[in-house]
Amino acid sequence: MSHSDPQATHTMADDAKQRTEAAAATAAAQKRKKLFSIFGGVVAIVGIGYGAYWYLVGSRYVETDNAYTATEVATVTPAINGIVADVKVVDTQSVKKGDVLVRIDDADARLAVAQAAADLDRTERKVKGFFANDAGLAAQVLAREAEQKRASAQLLSAQADLKRAEIDLQRREALAKSGSVSGEELSNARTALLNAQASLKAAEANEVQSRANIKATLGAQKASTVLTADTTVDDNPEVLLARAKLEQAKLDLERTVLRAPVDGVIARRQVQVGQRVQTGASLLSVVPMQEMHVDANFKEGQLTKVKIGQPVTMKADLYGGSVEYHGVVSGLSGGTGSAFAVIPAQNATGNWIKVVQRLPVRISLDPKELAQRPLSVGLSMVVEIDTRGQIQAGDTPQQKTAQNRDAKAAAL
Repeated sequence: MSHSDPQATHTMADDAKQRTEAAAATAAAQKRKKLFSIFGGVVAIVGIGYGAYWYLVGSRYVETDNAYTATEVATVTPAINGIVADVKVVDTQSVKKGDVLVRIDDADARLAVAQAAADLDRTERKVKGFFANDAGLAAQVLAREAEQKRASAQLLSAQADLKRAEIDLQRREALAKSGSVSGEELSNARTALLNAQASLKAAEANEVQSRANIKATLGAQKASTVLTADTTVDDNPEVLLARAKLEQAKLDLERTVLRAPVDGVIARRQVQVGQRVQTGASLLSVVPMQEMHVDANFKEGQLTKVKIGQPVTMKADLYGGSVEYHGVVSGLSGGTGSAFAVIPAQNATGNWIKVVQRLPVRISLDPKELAQRPLSVGLSMVVEIDTRGQIQAGDTPQQKTAQNRDAKAAAL
């Protein structure tokens, strides 16, 4: 009995130990199960939250900081050659459309106007002479026709005189055989015949000359009529040409004054007083600040859902993140930046590496916001496009952006 008691005691201790270890293992398993359940719940919540965020926000908005302000800069160039007499503006100066920027010496232009005016007056006088010549030639034609009729009548008279002289000579010759006519009368009759023949030849020549005179006068009349046909002094081609030269001279005179083509700010002034400028040379530029837009260069994979008319929110580095601009997508470029590079990429070569391309997207800015906080050309911008939004008629970009912001906040 004394020998079995220690063994029983040892057995009971082992059983207690086993039960303790089993209880500890069960508790640890339950704890691990609980932790795994919590972890799984957290993962599920995160997954659901991320999925909701991606569906409601992440897949809806595309953003890039590769965006810069730009505008259609107006370059001022002279239309005539000349020496600069005066420059009215300097860089950074604000101007209005029509303001005088540069004056070119107009002495030569004024002389050209005077010369063109004199040429016009001389041409009008010359054309009036054409019309007067037409009237004179018409009168000459009538006179030539009268001369031709007179010559024809003289020819008929000469022919009749010749016929009469021939008959008279024949009668005298017949009487001379019987001695009834003296020799003197017969001689006079022969002389009269010769005179009649000569008169006929002279009449024939005069009639031919009169016909030639008519043809010459008619030809001159036609030549003069061509210069004035279907026209007046005012619409004659020569007068119109001279008048056009005068208008061109006046236009060149007006072009000696260069004016601002748009409202804006002066930039890149390169002209100086006394400088001789050539036609087409760039003198200065006018930057229309009120027409600023943003060129955002998005990666090609970001443009799947981007369309014209979608609302855009922008921030300028110039004013920091607290200032927002609103706009709308107004267009997508016809090609990537590399496609229009000076040296385009040669993708057909053997060593080809794919590079993600960027496509410029043009974004119009709200004029009111732009007037409150002006932007200069080339400033950096951060751009965010709402690919599910669309500016409706009557909506402003600010209203649409506020609606999108509320929707985003509700999703979050």
